[in-house]
Amino acid sequence: MVAVDDDKKEYETVAEAVIETVSETATNSGQQTEATNASDMPDESAQATPRDASLVAPEVAEVDPMQQPIPAINTEEQQAADSLVQQVLERAKQAQLDEEKSRPTVPEGSVRINYIPEFIREEIREQVRADLRADVVGDVLTQAKNERWGIPDALPAWVNKVSFKGDIRLRAQGDMFADGNVANTYVNLSEINASGGFYYAGPEAYLNTTEDRLRLRARARVGIDAKITQGVKAGFRLSTGNQKDPVSTNQTLGTYGNRYQVVWDQAYLKHDNYDLDAYHWLTLIGGRMPSPWVSTDLVWDSDLAFEGIAATYRRSLRDVDSLYDSDLNDRTLFMTIGAFPLQEVELTNKDKWLYGAQMGAEFIALNQSRFKIALAYYFFDNITGVRNKVVESSDYDYTAPAYMQKGNVLFNIRNSADPDAELWALAAQYHELNLTLLYDLANFSPLHVVLAADVVKNIGYDRTEIENTSLGVVERSQGWIESVGRTKERTLGYQLGVTVGWPRVTLPGNWNVSLFYKYLERDAVLDAMTDSDFHLGGTDAKGWILGGNYALEDNTWLSARWMTSDSIDGFSMGVDTVQVDINAKF
Repeated sequence: MVAVDDDKKEYETVAEAVIETVSETATNSGQQTEATNASDMPDESAQATPRDASLVAPEVAEVDPMQQPIPAINTEEQQAADSLVQQVLERAKQAQLDEEKSRPTVPEGSVRINYIPEFIREEIREQVRADLRADVVGDVLTQAKNERWGIPDALPAWVNKVSFKGDIRLRAQGDMFADGNVANTYVNLSEINASGGFYYAGPEAYLNTTEDRLRLRARARVGIDAKITQGVKAGFRLSTGNQKDPVSTNQTLGTYGNRYQVVWDQAYLKHDNYDLDAYHWLTLIGGRMPSPWVSTDLVWDSDLAFEGIAATYRRSLRDVDSLYDSDLNDRTLFMTIGAFPLQEVELTNKDKWLYGAQMGAEFIALNQSRFKIALAYYFFDNITGVRNKVVESSDYDYTAPAYMQKGNVLFNIRNSADPDAELWALAAQYHELNLTLLYDLANFSPLHVVLAADVVKNIGYDRTEIENTSLGVVERSQGWIESVGRTKERTLGYQLGVTVGWPRVTLPGNWNVSLFYKYLERDAVLDAMTDSDFHLGGTDAKGWILGGNYALEDNTWLSARWMTSDSIDGFSMGVDTVQVDINAKF
Protein backbone atom coordinates (compact mmCIF):
# COMPACT_ATOMS: atom_id res chain seq x y z
CA MET A 1 0.00 0.00 0.00
CA VAL A 2 1.35 3.51 -0.92
CA ALA A 3 0.68 6.66 1.20
CA VAL A 4 1.80 10.19 0.21
CA ASP A 5 1.81 13.11 2.73
CA ASP A 6 2.48 16.33 0.81
CA ASP A 7 1.71 18.69 3.76
CA LYS A 8 4.09 16.89 6.06
CA LYS A 9 6.84 16.99 3.50
CA GLU A 10 6.25 20.75 3.07
CA TYR A 11 6.53 21.44 6.83
CA GLU A 12 9.58 19.25 7.21
CA THR A 13 11.27 21.09 4.36
CA VAL A 14 10.56 24.49 5.97
CA ALA A 15 11.76 23.23 9.38
CA GLU A 16 15.02 21.95 7.90
CA ALA A 17 15.59 25.35 6.25
CA VAL A 18 14.92 27.22 9.51
CA ILE A 19 17.20 24.89 11.51
CA GLU A 20 19.95 25.33 8.98
CA THR A 21 19.62 29.13 9.28
CA VAL A 22 19.66 29.01 13.10
CA SER A 23 22.66 26.69 13.08
CA GLU A 24 24.62 29.02 10.85
CA THR A 25 23.73 31.96 13.12
CA ALA A 26 24.80 30.10 16.25
CA THR A 27 28.01 29.01 14.64
CA ASN A 28 28.89 32.59 13.67
CA SER A 29 28.13 33.81 17.20
CA GLY A 30 30.33 31.16 18.76
CA GLN A 31 33.18 32.01 16.48
CA GLN A 32 32.93 35.71 17.46
CA THR A 33 32.95 34.85 21.22
CA GLU A 34 36.05 32.66 20.84
CA ALA A 35 37.87 35.44 19.00
CA THR A 36 37.13 37.97 21.80
CA ASN A 37 38.34 35.62 24.57
CA ALA A 38 41.49 34.86 22.68
CA SER A 39 42.50 38.47 22.47
CA ASP A 40 42.42 38.88 26.34
CA MET A 41 44.89 35.99 27.01
CA PRO A 42 48.58 36.82 27.45
CA ASP A 43 49.91 34.00 25.18
CA GLU A 44 48.95 30.81 23.39
CA SER A 45 50.13 28.65 26.30
CA ALA A 46 47.67 30.16 28.76
CA GLN A 47 45.02 27.88 30.27
CA ALA A 48 41.66 28.42 28.49
CA THR A 49 38.53 28.60 30.56
CA PRO A 50 36.02 26.08 29.33
CA ARG A 51 33.05 27.55 27.60
CA ASP A 52 29.45 26.82 28.54
CA ALA A 53 28.25 23.89 26.46
CA SER A 54 25.09 25.79 25.69
CA LEU A 55 27.09 28.36 23.78
CA VAL A 56 28.57 25.74 21.38
CA ALA A 57 26.60 25.36 18.10
CA PRO A 58 25.56 21.78 17.47
CA GLU A 59 26.66 19.88 14.32
CA VAL A 60 23.93 20.13 11.70
CA ALA A 61 24.37 16.55 10.49
CA GLU A 62 23.46 15.17 13.91
CA VAL A 63 20.28 17.25 14.40
CA ASP A 64 16.95 15.47 14.28
CA PRO A 65 14.34 18.22 13.91
CA MET A 66 11.64 15.94 15.22
CA GLN A 67 13.47 14.88 18.44
CA GLN A 68 16.48 17.06 19.28
CA PRO A 69 15.89 20.42 21.10
CA ILE A 70 17.21 23.58 19.63
CA PRO A 71 20.24 24.99 21.61
CA ALA A 72 19.47 28.14 23.50
CA ILE A 73 20.89 31.33 22.14
CA ASN A 74 21.09 34.44 24.31
CA THR A 75 20.27 36.75 21.52
CA GLU A 76 16.89 38.07 20.49
CA GLU A 77 17.35 36.65 16.97
CA GLN A 78 18.02 33.20 18.37
CA GLN A 79 14.94 33.35 20.58
CA ALA A 80 12.80 34.44 17.63
CA ALA A 81 14.18 31.61 15.56
CA ASP A 82 13.51 29.12 18.32
CA SER A 83 9.96 30.31 18.56
CA LEU A 84 9.49 30.03 14.77
CA VAL A 85 11.00 26.56 14.63
CA GLN A 86 8.81 25.46 17.52
CA GLN A 87 5.71 26.69 15.71
CA VAL A 88 6.69 24.96 12.49
CA LEU A 89 7.35 21.70 14.29
CA GLU A 90 4.06 21.88 16.13
CA ARG A 91 2.19 22.58 12.90
CA ALA A 92 3.98 19.68 11.16
CA LYS A 93 3.10 17.31 14.01
CA GLN A 94 -0.49 18.52 13.96
CA ALA A 95 -0.68 17.98 10.15
CA GLN A 96 0.74 14.49 10.56
CA LEU A 97 -1.84 13.70 13.25
CA ASP A 98 -4.66 15.03 11.04
CA GLU A 99 -3.41 13.02 8.08
CA GLU A 100 -3.15 9.83 10.14
CA LYS A 101 -6.69 10.31 11.43
CA SER A 102 -8.11 10.76 7.90
CA ARG A 103 -6.03 7.95 6.45
CA PRO A 104 -7.76 4.58 5.92
CA THR A 105 -6.70 1.80 8.13
CA VAL A 106 -3.61 0.23 6.63
CA PRO A 107 -3.67 -3.56 6.61
CA GLU A 108 -0.95 -5.23 8.52
CA GLY A 109 2.02 -6.08 6.36
CA SER A 110 1.51 -3.16 3.96
CA VAL A 111 4.45 -1.21 2.68
CA ARG A 112 4.50 2.57 2.46
CA ILE A 113 6.68 4.17 -0.18
CA ASN A 114 7.15 7.68 -1.39
CA TYR A 115 5.58 9.16 -4.50
CA ILE A 116 6.53 7.40 -7.81
CA PRO A 117 6.92 9.61 -10.93
CA GLU A 118 4.64 8.91 -13.93
CA PHE A 119 7.42 7.81 -16.30
CA ILE A 120 8.53 5.20 -13.75
CA ARG A 121 4.97 4.01 -13.41
CA GLU A 122 4.75 3.61 -17.24
CA GLU A 123 7.97 1.59 -17.28
CA ILE A 124 6.54 -0.63 -14.55
CA ARG A 125 3.34 -1.10 -16.54
CA GLU A 126 5.26 -2.10 -19.70
CA GLN A 127 7.42 -4.51 -17.77
CA VAL A 128 4.35 -6.06 -16.16
CA ARG A 129 2.68 -6.36 -19.54
CA ALA A 130 5.74 -8.02 -21.07
CA ASP A 131 6.09 -10.44 -18.17
CA LEU A 132 2.37 -11.16 -18.21
CA ARG A 133 2.34 -11.65 -21.97
CA ALA A 134 5.19 -14.12 -21.80
CA ASP A 135 3.50 -15.99 -18.98
CA VAL A 136 0.13 -16.06 -20.78
CA VAL A 137 1.67 -17.17 -24.07
CA GLY A 138 3.60 -19.86 -22.26
CA ASP A 139 0.47 -21.04 -20.49
CA VAL A 140 -1.55 -21.04 -23.73
CA LEU A 141 1.15 -22.95 -25.60
CA THR A 142 1.36 -25.46 -22.80
CA GLN A 143 -2.40 -25.88 -22.78
CA ALA A 144 -2.51 -26.10 -26.59
CA LYS A 145 0.17 -28.75 -26.54
CA ASN A 146 -1.55 -30.71 -23.80
CA GLU A 147 -4.96 -30.42 -25.47
CA ARG A 148 -3.49 -30.76 -29.02
CA TRP A 149 -4.99 -27.59 -30.44
CA GLY A 150 -4.71 -27.04 -34.22
CA ILE A 151 -2.61 -30.12 -34.94
CA PRO A 152 -3.68 -33.04 -37.14
CA ASP A 153 -4.36 -35.36 -34.25
CA ALA A 154 -6.82 -32.86 -32.85
CA LEU A 155 -9.21 -33.91 -35.67
CA PRO A 156 -10.59 -37.40 -36.15
CA ALA A 157 -7.90 -39.71 -37.46
CA TRP A 158 -9.75 -40.48 -40.69
CA VAL A 159 -9.81 -36.79 -41.70
CA ASN A 160 -6.02 -36.73 -41.99
CA LYS A 161 -6.04 -39.84 -44.14
CA VAL A 162 -8.51 -38.64 -46.78
CA SER A 163 -7.71 -36.35 -49.71
CA PHE A 164 -9.98 -35.06 -52.45
CA LYS A 165 -9.32 -34.31 -56.10
CA GLY A 166 -11.40 -33.64 -59.14
CA ASP A 167 -11.75 -32.00 -62.50
CA ILE A 168 -14.35 -30.52 -64.79
CA ARG A 169 -14.34 -30.14 -68.56
CA LEU A 170 -16.66 -28.05 -70.71
CA ARG A 171 -16.57 -28.95 -74.40
CA ALA A 172 -17.90 -27.58 -77.65
CA GLN A 173 -17.81 -30.32 -80.31
CA GLY A 174 -18.59 -30.11 -83.96
CA ASP A 175 -18.90 -33.16 -86.26
CA MET A 176 -18.72 -32.28 -89.96
CA PHE A 177 -19.35 -35.17 -92.36
CA ALA A 178 -17.83 -35.46 -95.81
CA ASP A 179 -20.01 -34.68 -98.81
CA GLY A 180 -19.35 -38.13 -100.29
CA ASN A 181 -20.93 -39.98 -97.38
CA VAL A 182 -24.07 -41.97 -98.19
CA ALA A 183 -26.97 -42.01 -95.73
CA ASN A 184 -28.20 -45.24 -94.13
CA THR A 185 -25.06 -47.24 -94.83
CA TYR A 186 -23.74 -47.73 -91.29
CA VAL A 187 -26.01 -49.70 -88.99
CA ASN A 188 -26.24 -49.16 -85.24
CA LEU A 189 -25.68 -52.71 -84.10
CA SER A 190 -25.89 -51.92 -80.40
CA GLU A 191 -29.37 -50.47 -80.87
CA ILE A 192 -30.40 -53.38 -83.11
CA ASN A 193 -29.36 -55.89 -80.44
CA ALA A 194 -31.17 -53.92 -77.74
CA SER A 195 -34.36 -53.79 -79.84
CA GLY A 196 -34.29 -57.42 -80.99
CA GLY A 197 -33.75 -56.76 -84.68
CA PHE A 198 -33.13 -54.29 -87.44
CA TYR A 199 -36.77 -53.50 -88.14
CA TYR A 200 -37.62 -53.27 -84.47
CA ALA A 201 -34.99 -50.60 -83.96
CA GLY A 202 -36.83 -48.17 -86.22
CA PRO A 203 -34.97 -44.97 -87.14
CA GLU A 204 -32.29 -45.78 -84.54
CA ALA A 205 -31.13 -48.71 -86.69
CA TYR A 206 -28.73 -46.45 -88.65
CA LEU A 207 -25.85 -44.26 -87.57
CA ASN A 208 -25.77 -40.64 -88.66
CA THR A 209 -23.18 -40.18 -91.41
CA THR A 210 -24.48 -37.12 -93.28
CA GLU A 211 -25.97 -34.52 -90.88
CA ASP A 212 -23.46 -32.21 -89.22
CA ARG A 213 -23.77 -31.87 -85.47
CA LEU A 214 -22.81 -29.24 -82.92
CA ARG A 215 -22.94 -30.29 -79.29
CA LEU A 216 -22.10 -28.77 -75.93
CA ARG A 217 -20.84 -31.40 -73.53
CA ALA A 218 -19.61 -31.55 -69.96
CA ARG A 219 -17.61 -33.96 -67.84
CA ALA A 220 -17.21 -33.76 -64.07
CA ARG A 221 -15.22 -36.12 -61.88
CA VAL A 222 -14.56 -36.15 -58.14
CA GLY A 223 -12.05 -38.52 -56.61
CA ILE A 224 -11.26 -39.56 -53.05
CA ASP A 225 -8.04 -41.20 -51.87
CA ALA A 226 -8.15 -42.73 -48.41
CA LYS A 227 -4.98 -43.95 -46.70
CA ILE A 228 -5.79 -47.14 -44.86
CA THR A 229 -2.34 -47.84 -43.47
CA GLN A 230 1.26 -47.53 -44.57
CA GLY A 231 1.34 -48.48 -48.27
CA VAL A 232 -2.37 -49.26 -48.52
CA LYS A 233 -5.00 -46.88 -49.85
CA ALA A 234 -8.54 -46.97 -51.21
CA GLY A 235 -9.50 -44.94 -54.25
CA PHE A 236 -12.96 -43.80 -55.31
CA ARG A 237 -14.19 -41.63 -58.17
CA LEU A 238 -17.60 -40.37 -59.17
CA SER A 239 -18.19 -39.07 -62.68
CA THR A 240 -20.81 -38.04 -65.14
CA GLY A 241 -21.75 -40.57 -67.80
CA ASN A 242 -24.03 -43.61 -67.88
CA GLN A 243 -23.97 -47.34 -67.37
CA LYS A 244 -24.36 -48.16 -71.07
CA ASP A 245 -21.17 -46.51 -72.38
CA PRO A 246 -17.90 -47.67 -70.74
CA VAL A 247 -15.64 -45.44 -72.86
CA SER A 248 -17.19 -42.02 -72.32
CA THR A 249 -17.93 -39.90 -69.27
CA ASN A 250 -19.33 -37.02 -71.36
CA GLN A 251 -22.77 -35.58 -70.68
CA THR A 252 -24.38 -33.88 -73.66
CA LEU A 253 -26.14 -30.66 -72.69
CA GLY A 254 -29.72 -30.26 -73.79
CA THR A 255 -31.69 -32.60 -71.52
CA TYR A 256 -34.66 -30.23 -71.21
CA GLY A 257 -33.59 -29.35 -67.69
CA ASN A 258 -33.24 -32.91 -66.44
CA ARG A 259 -30.44 -33.73 -64.03
CA TYR A 260 -27.32 -35.62 -65.02
CA GLN A 261 -26.48 -39.17 -64.11
CA VAL A 262 -23.60 -39.76 -61.73
CA VAL A 263 -21.88 -43.15 -61.66
CA TRP A 264 -19.11 -44.84 -59.71
CA ASP A 265 -16.28 -44.62 -62.19
CA GLN A 266 -13.59 -46.07 -59.91
CA ALA A 267 -13.52 -48.01 -56.65
CA TYR A 268 -10.35 -49.91 -55.83
CA LEU A 269 -7.91 -50.97 -53.14
CA LYS A 270 -4.18 -50.45 -53.80
CA HIS A 271 -1.02 -51.58 -52.08
CA ASP A 272 2.41 -50.06 -52.83
CA ASN A 273 5.44 -51.84 -51.41
CA TYR A 274 8.89 -50.27 -50.94
CA ASP A 275 12.13 -52.00 -50.05
CA LEU A 276 14.63 -50.84 -47.41
CA ASP A 277 16.15 -48.40 -49.90
CA ALA A 278 12.72 -46.80 -50.52
CA TYR A 279 12.53 -48.35 -53.99
CA HIS A 280 8.96 -48.85 -55.24
CA TRP A 281 9.16 -52.46 -56.34
CA LEU A 282 5.57 -53.78 -56.14
CA THR A 283 2.04 -52.52 -56.75
CA LEU A 284 -1.07 -54.59 -56.14
CA ILE A 285 -4.50 -53.25 -57.06
CA GLY A 286 -7.99 -54.67 -57.17
CA GLY A 287 -11.50 -53.38 -57.92
CA ARG A 288 -12.57 -50.92 -60.59
CA MET A 289 -9.30 -49.21 -61.35
CA PRO A 290 -7.54 -46.87 -63.79
CA SER A 291 -5.61 -48.53 -66.59
CA PRO A 292 -2.56 -50.42 -65.27
CA TRP A 293 -0.98 -50.58 -68.74
CA VAL A 294 1.57 -48.46 -70.56
CA SER A 295 -0.44 -47.60 -73.68
CA THR A 296 -2.04 -44.95 -75.87
CA ASP A 297 -5.66 -44.59 -77.00
CA LEU A 298 -4.95 -46.88 -79.97
CA VAL A 299 -6.03 -49.90 -77.91
CA TRP A 300 -7.68 -48.47 -74.78
CA ASP A 301 -9.87 -45.37 -74.51
CA SER A 302 -8.59 -42.92 -71.90
CA ASP A 303 -11.93 -43.02 -70.01
CA LEU A 304 -12.01 -46.82 -69.79
CA ALA A 305 -11.77 -48.32 -66.29
CA PHE A 306 -10.69 -51.91 -65.68
CA GLU A 307 -12.52 -54.23 -63.30
CA GLY A 308 -10.47 -56.98 -61.70
CA ILE A 309 -7.02 -57.39 -60.20
CA ALA A 310 -3.55 -56.38 -61.37
CA ALA A 311 0.03 -56.48 -60.11
CA THR A 312 3.14 -54.61 -61.24
CA TYR A 313 6.65 -55.75 -60.34
CA ARG A 314 9.65 -53.46 -60.82
CA ARG A 315 13.34 -54.21 -60.67
CA SER A 316 16.11 -51.67 -60.81
CA LEU A 317 19.05 -52.40 -63.09
CA ARG A 318 21.29 -50.15 -60.98
CA ASP A 319 22.45 -51.28 -57.56
CA VAL A 320 21.42 -48.96 -54.73
CA ASP A 321 23.58 -48.98 -51.63
CA SER A 322 21.69 -46.38 -49.58
CA LEU A 323 18.65 -44.18 -49.48
CA TYR A 324 20.71 -41.23 -50.75
CA ASP A 325 21.46 -43.07 -53.99
CA SER A 326 17.84 -43.98 -54.74
CA ASP A 327 17.53 -41.18 -57.31
CA LEU A 328 20.03 -43.06 -59.44
CA ASN A 329 17.46 -45.74 -60.35
CA ASP A 330 17.52 -44.71 -63.99
CA ARG A 331 17.16 -48.17 -65.51
CA THR A 332 14.12 -50.17 -64.51
CA LEU A 333 12.47 -53.34 -65.72
CA PHE A 334 8.77 -53.81 -65.01
CA MET A 335 6.13 -56.45 -65.53
CA THR A 336 2.36 -56.12 -65.12
CA ILE A 337 -0.20 -58.90 -65.12
CA GLY A 338 -3.95 -58.65 -64.69
CA ALA A 339 -7.22 -60.51 -64.87
CA PHE A 340 -10.48 -58.67 -65.56
CA PRO A 341 -13.98 -60.16 -65.81
CA LEU A 342 -15.93 -58.60 -68.68
CA GLN A 343 -19.25 -60.35 -68.16
CA GLU A 344 -20.32 -62.82 -65.48
CA VAL A 345 -22.98 -65.28 -66.61
CA GLU A 346 -24.89 -67.06 -63.88
CA LEU A 347 -25.97 -70.25 -65.68
CA THR A 348 -22.71 -71.14 -67.41
CA ASN A 349 -19.00 -71.36 -66.75
CA LYS A 350 -18.26 -69.44 -69.94
CA ASP A 351 -17.78 -66.07 -68.29
CA LYS A 352 -16.04 -63.47 -70.44
CA TRP A 353 -12.60 -62.42 -69.28
CA LEU A 354 -9.67 -60.27 -70.28
CA TYR A 355 -6.22 -61.51 -69.29
CA GLY A 356 -3.22 -59.31 -69.86
CA ALA A 357 0.54 -59.34 -69.39
CA GLN A 358 3.05 -56.59 -70.16
CA MET A 359 6.81 -56.39 -69.87
CA GLY A 360 8.88 -53.31 -70.39
CA ALA A 361 11.79 -51.13 -69.44
CA GLU A 362 12.33 -47.47 -68.61
CA PHE A 363 15.58 -45.55 -68.96
CA ILE A 364 16.17 -42.09 -67.49
CA ALA A 365 19.12 -39.99 -68.65
CA LEU A 366 20.99 -37.46 -66.53
CA ASN A 367 19.06 -34.60 -68.14
CA GLN A 368 15.78 -36.37 -67.22
CA SER A 369 15.06 -37.58 -70.74
CA ARG A 370 13.06 -40.78 -70.59
CA PHE A 371 12.68 -43.74 -72.90
CA LYS A 372 10.04 -46.34 -72.20
CA ILE A 373 9.28 -49.51 -74.14
CA ALA A 374 6.51 -52.00 -73.34
CA LEU A 375 5.30 -55.18 -75.02
CA ALA A 376 1.85 -56.42 -74.01
CA TYR A 377 -0.37 -59.38 -74.80
CA TYR A 378 -4.12 -59.07 -74.22
CA PHE A 379 -6.19 -62.25 -74.36
CA PHE A 380 -9.99 -61.97 -74.54
CA ASP A 381 -11.60 -65.23 -73.48
CA ASN A 382 -15.11 -66.43 -74.38
CA ILE A 383 -16.09 -63.26 -76.20
CA THR A 384 -16.81 -64.92 -79.56
CA GLY A 385 -20.49 -65.46 -80.31
CA VAL A 386 -22.16 -68.87 -80.43
CA ARG A 387 -25.22 -69.36 -82.63
CA ASN A 388 -28.30 -70.75 -80.91
CA LYS A 389 -28.71 -74.37 -82.02
CA VAL A 390 -32.44 -74.72 -81.37
CA VAL A 391 -35.01 -72.59 -83.13
CA GLU A 392 -36.34 -69.82 -80.92
CA SER A 393 -33.79 -70.75 -78.29
CA SER A 394 -31.91 -68.08 -76.31
CA ASP A 395 -29.36 -70.40 -74.74
CA TYR A 396 -26.42 -68.53 -76.28
CA ASP A 397 -27.79 -65.02 -76.33
CA TYR A 398 -25.29 -64.13 -73.58
CA THR A 399 -22.45 -64.54 -76.09
CA ALA A 400 -23.50 -61.28 -77.77
CA PRO A 401 -21.40 -58.32 -76.57
CA ALA A 402 -22.97 -56.05 -73.98
CA TYR A 403 -21.51 -52.98 -75.73
CA MET A 404 -20.16 -52.22 -79.22
CA GLN A 405 -19.06 -49.16 -81.15
CA LYS A 406 -18.46 -50.06 -84.80
CA GLY A 407 -15.92 -51.85 -86.98
CA ASN A 408 -15.53 -55.47 -85.82
CA VAL A 409 -16.78 -58.38 -87.90
CA LEU A 410 -20.06 -59.75 -86.50
CA PHE A 411 -22.61 -62.48 -87.25
CA ASN A 412 -26.23 -63.12 -86.30
CA ILE A 413 -26.58 -65.73 -83.52
CA ARG A 414 -30.38 -65.61 -83.43
CA ASN A 415 -32.09 -68.82 -84.67
CA SER A 416 -35.67 -67.77 -85.18
CA ALA A 417 -38.56 -68.28 -87.56
CA ASP A 418 -38.95 -64.51 -87.50
CA PRO A 419 -36.74 -63.18 -90.29
CA ASP A 420 -36.55 -59.82 -88.56
CA ALA A 421 -35.20 -61.23 -85.30
CA GLU A 422 -31.50 -60.42 -84.99
CA LEU A 423 -28.81 -60.61 -82.36
CA TRP A 424 -25.28 -59.85 -83.50
CA ALA A 425 -22.10 -61.20 -81.88
CA LEU A 426 -18.37 -61.10 -82.53
CA ALA A 427 -17.11 -63.49 -85.17
CA ALA A 428 -13.36 -63.37 -84.43
CA GLN A 429 -11.10 -64.04 -81.50
CA TYR A 430 -9.10 -61.13 -80.13
CA HIS A 431 -5.60 -61.91 -78.91
CA GLU A 432 -3.82 -58.59 -79.25
CA LEU A 433 -0.06 -58.12 -79.32
CA ASN A 434 0.79 -54.49 -78.56
CA LEU A 435 4.16 -52.70 -78.69
CA THR A 436 4.39 -49.18 -77.24
CA LEU A 437 7.39 -46.83 -77.37
CA LEU A 438 7.60 -43.43 -75.69
CA TYR A 439 10.64 -41.15 -75.87
CA ASP A 440 10.56 -37.95 -73.81
CA LEU A 441 13.44 -35.66 -74.82
CA ALA A 442 14.26 -33.13 -72.09
CA ASN A 443 17.26 -31.56 -73.85
CA PHE A 444 15.35 -28.30 -74.29
CA SER A 445 13.87 -28.21 -70.78
CA PRO A 446 11.47 -26.81 -69.71
CA LEU A 447 10.23 -27.63 -73.21
CA HIS A 448 10.04 -31.32 -74.02
CA VAL A 449 9.76 -33.25 -77.27
CA VAL A 450 7.80 -36.48 -76.81
CA LEU A 451 7.84 -39.10 -79.56
CA ALA A 452 5.25 -41.88 -79.42
CA ALA A 453 4.76 -45.04 -81.45
CA ASP A 454 2.14 -47.70 -80.86
CA VAL A 455 1.57 -50.87 -82.90
CA VAL A 456 -1.04 -53.58 -82.38
CA LYS A 457 -1.71 -56.87 -84.14
CA ASN A 458 -4.62 -59.25 -83.50
CA ILE A 459 -2.97 -62.65 -83.72
CA GLY A 460 -6.20 -64.42 -82.71
CA TYR A 461 -7.97 -63.82 -86.03
CA ASP A 462 -8.59 -67.14 -87.84
CA ARG A 463 -10.65 -67.04 -91.04
CA THR A 464 -11.40 -70.78 -90.98
CA GLU A 465 -12.62 -70.63 -87.40
CA ILE A 466 -14.81 -67.66 -88.25
CA GLU A 467 -16.37 -69.53 -91.16
CA ASN A 468 -17.14 -72.57 -89.01
CA THR A 469 -18.55 -70.48 -86.17
CA SER A 470 -20.71 -68.16 -88.25
CA LEU A 471 -21.88 -70.80 -90.76
CA GLY A 472 -20.21 -68.85 -93.55
CA VAL A 473 -22.12 -65.60 -93.10
CA VAL A 474 -20.85 -62.50 -91.33
CA GLU A 475 -22.13 -58.99 -90.82
CA ARG A 476 -19.72 -56.16 -91.36
CA SER A 477 -20.12 -52.88 -89.56
CA GLN A 478 -21.43 -51.20 -92.72
CA GLY A 479 -24.42 -53.58 -92.69
CA TRP A 480 -23.38 -55.69 -95.64
CA ILE A 481 -23.87 -59.44 -95.54
CA GLU A 482 -21.28 -61.40 -97.45
CA SER A 483 -19.47 -64.72 -97.31
CA VAL A 484 -16.38 -65.15 -95.20
CA GLY A 485 -14.34 -66.02 -98.27
CA ARG A 486 -14.64 -62.46 -99.55
CA THR A 487 -13.89 -60.86 -96.16
CA LYS A 488 -10.32 -59.62 -95.96
CA GLU A 489 -8.26 -60.05 -92.86
CA ARG A 490 -7.83 -56.60 -91.29
CA THR A 491 -5.92 -57.04 -88.03
CA LEU A 492 -3.24 -54.33 -87.92
CA GLY A 493 -3.22 -50.96 -86.25
CA TYR A 494 -0.59 -48.31 -85.51
CA GLN A 495 -0.24 -44.74 -84.31
CA LEU A 496 2.71 -42.34 -84.62
CA GLY A 497 2.95 -38.91 -83.08
CA VAL A 498 5.00 -36.07 -81.64
CA THR A 499 4.24 -33.60 -78.83
CA VAL A 500 6.24 -30.41 -78.27
CA GLY A 501 5.98 -28.12 -75.23
CA TRP A 502 5.49 -28.48 -71.52
CA PRO A 503 4.79 -32.08 -70.42
CA ARG A 504 1.99 -30.76 -68.15
CA VAL A 505 0.18 -27.47 -68.60
CA THR A 506 -0.54 -26.53 -65.00
CA LEU A 507 0.92 -22.99 -64.74
CA PRO A 508 -0.14 -19.88 -66.68
CA GLY A 509 1.60 -19.72 -70.04
CA ASN A 510 2.43 -23.45 -70.24
CA TRP A 511 1.59 -24.93 -73.62
CA ASN A 512 2.07 -27.88 -75.92
CA VAL A 513 1.07 -28.94 -79.42
CA SER A 514 0.81 -32.43 -80.89
CA LEU A 515 0.35 -34.18 -84.20
CA PHE A 516 -0.56 -37.87 -84.62
CA TYR A 517 -1.42 -40.22 -87.45
CA LYS A 518 -3.63 -43.21 -86.67
CA TYR A 519 -4.40 -46.28 -88.77
CA LEU A 520 -6.66 -48.92 -87.21
CA GLU A 521 -8.08 -51.83 -89.19
CA ARG A 522 -11.45 -53.24 -88.25
CA ASP A 523 -10.33 -56.34 -86.29
CA ALA A 524 -7.02 -55.09 -84.94
CA VAL A 525 -8.59 -54.41 -81.54
CA LEU A 526 -11.93 -54.84 -79.83
CA ASP A 527 -13.92 -51.84 -81.08
CA ALA A 528 -15.84 -51.53 -77.80
CA MET A 529 -12.74 -50.38 -75.89
CA THR A 530 -10.79 -48.19 -78.29
CA ASP A 531 -10.91 -44.39 -78.58
CA SER A 532 -14.48 -43.05 -78.70
CA ASP A 533 -13.57 -39.69 -80.31
CA PHE A 534 -11.52 -40.55 -83.37
CA HIS A 535 -13.84 -41.36 -86.30
CA LEU A 536 -16.66 -41.06 -83.70
CA GLY A 537 -15.48 -44.29 -82.09
CA GLY A 538 -14.62 -47.80 -83.19
CA THR A 539 -12.21 -49.29 -85.69
CA ASP A 540 -11.82 -49.35 -89.50
CA ALA A 541 -10.47 -45.78 -89.56
CA LYS A 542 -7.41 -43.80 -90.58
CA GLY A 543 -6.52 -40.13 -90.29
CA TRP A 544 -4.77 -37.25 -88.52
CA ILE A 545 -5.10 -35.68 -85.09
CA LEU A 546 -3.84 -32.14 -84.42
CA GLY A 547 -4.09 -30.83 -80.89
CA GLY A 548 -2.85 -28.24 -78.44
CA ASN A 549 -3.15 -27.10 -74.83
CA TYR A 550 -2.58 -23.69 -73.23
CA ALA A 551 -2.73 -22.93 -69.50
CA LEU A 552 -4.80 -19.86 -68.65
CA GLU A 553 -4.40 -19.98 -64.86
CA ASP A 554 -3.07 -22.42 -62.31
CA ASN A 555 -4.64 -25.81 -63.10
CA THR A 556 -6.93 -24.21 -65.68
CA TRP A 557 -6.22 -24.69 -69.36
CA LEU A 558 -7.70 -24.48 -72.83
CA SER A 559 -7.56 -27.50 -75.17
CA ALA A 560 -8.35 -27.87 -78.84
CA ARG A 561 -8.27 -30.88 -81.18
CA TRP A 562 -8.99 -31.37 -84.84
CA MET A 563 -9.45 -34.96 -86.04
CA THR A 564 -9.95 -35.82 -89.70
CA SER A 565 -10.63 -39.46 -90.56
CA ASP A 566 -11.91 -41.80 -93.26
CA SER A 567 -12.92 -45.43 -93.32
CA ILE A 568 -10.40 -47.99 -94.58
CA ASP A 569 -12.83 -50.54 -96.10
CA GLY A 570 -16.45 -50.63 -97.21
CA PHE A 571 -18.57 -47.59 -97.85
CA SER A 572 -16.81 -44.29 -97.61
CA MET A 573 -17.27 -42.43 -94.36
CA GLY A 574 -15.32 -39.26 -93.77
CA VAL A 575 -15.73 -36.99 -90.78
CA ASP A 576 -13.92 -33.99 -89.31
CA THR A 577 -14.34 -33.53 -85.57
CA VAL A 578 -13.37 -30.32 -83.76
CA GLN A 579 -13.27 -30.17 -79.97
CA VAL A 580 -12.62 -27.05 -77.90
CA ASP A 581 -12.38 -27.60 -74.14
CA ILE A 582 -12.04 -25.55 -70.98
CA ASN A 583 -10.48 -27.72 -68.27
CA ALA A 584 -9.97 -27.15 -64.56
CA LYS A 585 -8.76 -29.46 -61.82
CA PHE A 586 -8.09 -29.41 -58.11
